Amino acid sequence: MRPIPDDLAQALEEWQATYRRLAARPGTALRRRLLRLSTDVLFHPHWGSGREAAARSVLYAAGRGGKS
Repeated sequence: MRPIPDDLAQALEEWQATYRRLAARPGTALRRRLLRLSTDVLFHPHWGSGREAAARSVLYAAGRGGKS
């Protein structure tokens, strides 16, 4: 499996931080940011045409600090 690129890991970290802020204080700007980050993560070139589920699960685990 290929290593996760830094920009992809950073996008997921930003997604999680934005999600937490949105949960605490809803707002249109945060929702838009979350949608943009979701698109950045989902359609990142790292996934290739198949967007392998195993590679995504590694990314999400990395975003959680390696916790399952």
